[in-house]
Amino acid sequence: MEDIKLKYRLQYEEYCDARAKLKENYGDDKEKQRKLDLLKYQLNEIEEAHLKIGEEEQLDSIRTRMLNSEKISEGLNEVDIEIGENAIDSISKAVRALEKIENLDNSYEEKLNNLKSIYYDLQELSRDVSSLKEDVDFDEEERQKVEERLDLIFSLKRKYGNTIEEILNYKKEVENQINEIENLEEYRNSLKQKIEQLENDMYLLSKKMDDIRKENAKVLSNKISQELQDLEMKNASFEIQVLFDEKKEFNKNGLNKVEFLIKTNTGEDYKSLIKIASGGEMSRIMLAIKNVLANVDKVPVLIFDEIDTGISGVAANRVASKMKQIAKHHQVLCVTHLAPIAAKGDYNYYISKNVVNETTKTNIKLLDEEEAIREIARIASGEVTDIALEHAKELRNNNI
Repeated sequence: MEDIKLKYRLQYEEYCDARAKLKENYGDDKEKQRKLDLLKYQLNEIEEAHLKIGEEEQLDSIRTRMLNSEKISEGLNEVDIEIGENAIDSISKAVRALEKIENLDNSYEEKLNNLKSIYYDLQELSRDVSSLKEDVDFDEEERQKVEERLDLIFSLKRKYGNTIEEILNYKKEVENQINEIENLEEYRNSLKQKIEQLENDMYLLSKKMDDIRKENAKVLSNKISQELQDLEMKNASFEIQVLFDEKKEFNKNGLNKVEFLIKTNTGEDYKSLIKIASGGEMSRIMLAIKNVLANVDKVPVLIFDEIDTGISGVAANRVASKMKQIAKHHQVLCVTHLAPIAAKGDYNYYISKNVVNETTKTNIKLLDEEEAIREIARIASGEVTDIALEHAKELRNNNI
């Protein structure tokens, strides 16, 4: 089922996209021509710029050197003097001195070779520095060209994207739009054919999902009905109705519409759950559904209020046990006046209301174990007696 549903979802997204494109309207002939003229102007403006990815960074580097050319020139001149006139000359003298004694010891010859290597490296470095000095000289025309190019790139970035790469991507979008407008009829026919094919494919997948859903709906309906009987709704019967839409009004889940139906008394017809269930019944029905779906339900917190309405004795114990089972997989909060249900709680809170300065205030207190037993005893018998306390402890000890 999951593989079928995933395949359907992908086709549905493609289907929605194709329908949206088909609905796009470029207006009447004049509006289309205005749109086309604007797109062609934008395309021409970008094309004439002959943008290249990375050139802005390169131009920024050149401009930095231009703006600091005097400082760079001074620095390179100093380096050239120190290497060419001082370092090379000194190393040359050292080489000649070692050459006079190199035959006297092998270590002298080794040092001589090291010095010669340094000498040659310095000569090469000196030539490189001289070359860099030549590159520092920029005339005004070169400066102007760099500034104009950067200004052009900045202007295009303001209109079409934050980077040259974004501008070039926008250019591709413009080309596609121009092609769509100039070949609009052909483009629309292509979309219609695509939509028709997708509808056929989605219909087949929807039928498969419909079969699976109807099969599982029967199983789920029976399980929930059994849960309701366990919760002392003896005459209740639950049914999940799965309808198939032959009109092909597709949605993200296929062509099914699902409704929960229930009858609470023998001889009645099934009716929509939201129309007939009372507050207490709805809580128990939800409890039954959640208990069946406990392992797959992704809702983290469940709140039950009035779940104890109209029940007592065996039904109360069963409702409490069902909630305890669900609490293994979810956070369960329950407002109750029944001792068997309260006794199942891992944490018990006492809620009270007081009028202070003509304003009603609600207080909530977390009970410790002794306080919890006293409250269970109180709601079980109306007053806290030794017998009521023993009964409360027994209920508490059965909290499994």
